[in-house]
Amino acid sequence: MNWTRRKAAQASLPHGKNGAARVDGRTKDLVRRLKPGDVAIIDHVDIDRVAAEGLVAAHPAAVLNAAKSISGRYPNLGPSIIVEAGIPLIDNLGGDVMNIREGATVTIDANAVTVNGELVAEGEIQDEDSIADKLAGARDGLSTQLELFAANTMEYLEKERHLLFEGVGVPQVRTPIKDRHALIVVRGYHYREDLIALQSYVKEYRPVLVGVDGGADAILEQGWKPDLIVGDMDSVSDAALRSGAELVVHAYRDGRAPGLERVKSLGLDSVIFPAIGTSEDVAMLLVDDMGADVIVAVGTHATLVEFLDKGRAGMASTFLTRLRVGSKLIDAKGVSRLYRHRISNLQIIILVLAGLFAVGASLAATSAGSVLWELLGAQLDDISSWIVSIFAGG
Repeated sequence: MNWTRRKAAQASLPHGKNGAARVDGRTKDLVRRLKPGDVAIIDHVDIDRVAAEGLVAAHPAAVLNAAKSISGRYPNLGPSIIVEAGIPLIDNLGGDVMNIREGATVTIDANAVTVNGELVAEGEIQDEDSIADKLAGARDGLSTQLELFAANTMEYLEKERHLLFEGVGVPQVRTPIKDRHALIVVRGYHYREDLIALQSYVKEYRPVLVGVDGGADAILEQGWKPDLIVGDMDSVSDAALRSGAELVVHAYRDGRAPGLERVKSLGLDSVIFPAIGTSEDVAMLLVDDMGADVIVAVGTHATLVEFLDKGRAGMASTFLTRLRVGSKLIDAKGVSRLYRHRISNLQIIILVLAGLFAVGASLAATSAGSVLWELLGAQLDDISSWIVSIFAGG
């Protein structure tokens, strides 16, 4: 690290920074109650991009991680996003930091974390250089992960071949899907921007709106109402569950469905879909089996790094699911970036009219322009008189 960058890194270190502790082992649950100026305390190995973007959006004073933000398993992007946003990131603090009481005032001085003057933990401050070094080493682990991914794919194919190829085990739902478009929403990369870009599509085609867990809340945020909510129901709000959507609880292959208890506690009905894969796979297989004409996916996982971000060996199921529904599937991820700089026809017309008005106003302010307007007016009078005479003569 050169002298300039070293001084910049030292200046960014948290010295005597205070904030109220928000503690949760599940980052996606923490961000719901995290407020600007709070100290986020998590236990998240390999912070993924979606988790990092959620943390950054909440504007915490700092992020304290009990685990390693980059384990070396693969080059995850989350830590870079947090640090580039100017939020201090201290990781590898150990399990004691998770015992800090919710709401307690936490003081951060360099890499030390104290509560009421007592040292709780010391960790590793992450900056751009330390993250770059760790990511360089993590890239070497991708080949191993690729081998594991291939093995998991074959294992999933062996266990779920009847579901994949014959639709065995897909439940029947009341929601009419046959010959309609289905829009499946997962809270993944760029899902907000992509949903905004798809507003005209939703208005014109009125697809079946399927929220995968928290994707149902994303649908509600757009002012729409989900028709189906599919998932294990661990990251969807009560408001979404009560929105009137039909609920499909994703269960383990042996029939155990942890999310079913929550649904029943709200007095809601549901159907069960036992499957090994992820909830987004279950949603795709469901609408495909029910006869959807087109499947549009927003925020779903498609690349190896995204699968690893998800943190499940079972993500290999997504690869095979996409092969199964591939002829119908349209991946809308990144559509907002594709059309970001596009100008609509209405905007062009308004711009042209504004330009013509400006030119006309400028001409009217000059003597030559006044004469021109008088000549044009006289010409229009002659034309109108000629038209009147024709009809009068008839």
